[in-house]
Amino acid sequence: MIQQFADWLIYSLIGLDSASRLGSALNFFVYDSIKILLLLFLISAVMGVINAYLPIDRLRNYLQTHKMFGLQYLLAALFGAITPFCSCSSIPLFIGFVKGGIPLGVTFSFLITSPLVNEVAVAMFLGTFGLKVTLIYVASGILLGIIGGVVLGRFRLERWLSPWVLELQQQSMAETEKWEAEKVSFWKRLPGIIKDSWGIVKGVLIYVFIGIGIGAAMHGYVPEGFFQEHLSGGHWWEVPLAVILAVPMYSNAAGIIPVIEVFVQKGVALGTSIAFMMAVVGLSIPEATMLKKAMTWKLIGVFFGTVTLFIILSGWLFNLIL
Repeated sequence: MIQQFADWLIYSLIGLDSASRLGSALNFFVYDSIKILLLLFLISAVMGVINAYLPIDRLRNYLQTHKMFGLQYLLAALFGAITPFCSCSSIPLFIGFVKGGIPLGVTFSFLITSPLVNEVAVAMFLGTFGLKVTLIYVASGILLGIIGGVVLGRFRLERWLSPWVLELQQQSMAETEKWEAEKVSFWKRLPGIIKDSWGIVKGVLIYVFIGIGIGAAMHGYVPEGFFQEHLSGGHWWEVPLAVILAVPMYSNAAGIIPVIEVFVQKGVALGTSIAFMMAVVGLSIPEATMLKKAMTWKLIGVFFGTVTLFIILSGWLFNLIL
């Protein structure tokens, strides 16, 4: 429905050509803006309902005091794998999880895996590269989320969350304690939950528009000739170069898989191509811009640096085994 509205607005009402870069960029901007803001509102409302009956401090204490032997990271990564979101679309869930008191490392496991592995990417990978490569890619995407979440969780990075998110957590805890003490019914809590959800949307509105605006300008743009020329020599430094060059770009898995198919056909190593794809879909400037409302620049730097390192290591490993 959202896509149909964006198509009608940009291509029918405004009259831009769907094949033009301007028409495609504006269509992407309208579609992603509406989608992400709706997701953020709905997820915030759902987390508000959950927090109303499962207070933040109880949830946090349970996850911190019960030994789950890493199962929480696996579950978060698997949840990320079954959600069909790109890196920017995953951010509303990330904010909802953090607001709801989910440990940051567990939340990062979701944020890392979600854009890398989804049913569309799996289907396209299967048709393009076969079963073996697809299984290795899916397993590596989930493992990347698990290991990344564990490592980032060990750093105790909660102190680098933005004051806005920390304030959201405190407000949610205070409201829940008040409702419990006064035994407020669900229907009387609901207006407050909806009001808080709308407040979260308003709080990130400008960051969403800036991030998606940057993404719309870069969406799907990959200078194929440049990469084929500089990444097909079989050198060890081609994987880190591919990852670094991929970060400024922005696309989802469905948009970038046909590009890496061309890379492989033109002589770029498969591991280098997959690392490039992981960096394009899992790390981007629009994602960093939108995360700025929830994280300080230090936390964004640690997150991006850690994931970049793991993607580079994965690319080298793929080149050895594929």
